[in-house]
Amino acid sequence: PVLANLEAGSVTLHDISREKALIAVQGPQAVAKLGALVTEDLAQIKAFGHLEATLLGKSAFVARTGYTGEDGFEVMVDPEVGVQLWRELLDAGVTPCGLGARDTLRLEAAMALYGQDISEQTTPLEAGLGWLVHLESKGDFIGRQVLEQQKASGVKRRLVGIQMLGRHIARHGYPILAGTEVVGEVTSGTLAPTLGKAIALAYVPRKLAKVGQELEVEIRGKAYQAIVVKKPFYRSLNRPRV
Repeated sequence: PVLANLEAGSVTLHDISREKALIAVQGPQAVAKLGALVTEDLAQIKAFGHLEATLLGKSAFVARTGYTGEDGFEVMVDPEVGVQLWRELLDAGVTPCGLGARDTLRLEAAMALYGQDISEQTTPLEAGLGWLVHLESKGDFIGRQVLEQQKASGVKRRLVGIQMLGRHIARHGYPILAGTEVVGEVTSGTLAPTLGKAIALAYVPRKLAKVGQELEVEIRGKAYQAIVVKKPFYRSLNRPRV
């Protein structure tokens, strides 16, 4: 969709994903552990910032980004450097983390997952991502008119954080109930180990999208109590300010 709306020849995209390795180093010790292998001072990179660094004597693209809610970096290097970096990190005591653990962390931080919490059927305003949309800017962009109309009239639904009042876990696709009426649907859900509570993200009507709102989640044909809570569910004290 983006390329279809660009002036022919104005932009050239080169997919290098198969030519590079990407390793995410996340957590409160990310600066120290990765910094020991990089020539530059990683502490000087602001949140969402990046630099071309020298890592293990080789060129690397280092961004202070991630998908865990913690401080950390995403490092893009040539594959052979990636293998060496991985081994160096393991030797330094860094713990490998898989997709399941990462998904739990991103949900505790209320970070949206494309294809579940956000999609081509949702808007940034509905998903609580209005801070990424700059309607005050003069330039045009795909979807601007729709977003302007939505901002003026107000969204009909919002993506909210939900906490189960018991140990039952709300999963993707489970119905949200207000009384006997289905009013929404869970987009992501898990048992949050950091909190010891079952949490979820869900779209509900705007009138129900307020902290403290009591709802129910239908799980295997039975309704279980839940409540709307503030997002994120967990906020790390280690994250750098934008």
